[in-house]
Amino acid sequence: MEKVSCRSCGTCVLVEKYSDQHTSVQWNKTATADCTELASAGLRSHTCGALRASIDEAVTSGALSVSTRDVDVRTRGRTLA
Repeated sequence: MEKVSCRSCGTCVLVEKYSDQHTSVQWNKTATADCTELASAGLRSHTCGALRASIDEAVTSGALSVSTRDVDVRTRGRTLA
């Protein structure tokens, strides 16, 4: 998983992108508390549009790659001994 920061509020989360449609985002307590969009939506929302746009931008710029499921995600393609 790679770190991605929201371009709106600066919240940092861990992200793994598997395809255009499949994105895994790992939130922690700090990120959840710092996200201005989640804070304003309360428990009604489970996603942040600004963060989603930041993730898409990271993919477009090449800062975040789309994983191929041909390799083990845990090892990020490295061979285990």
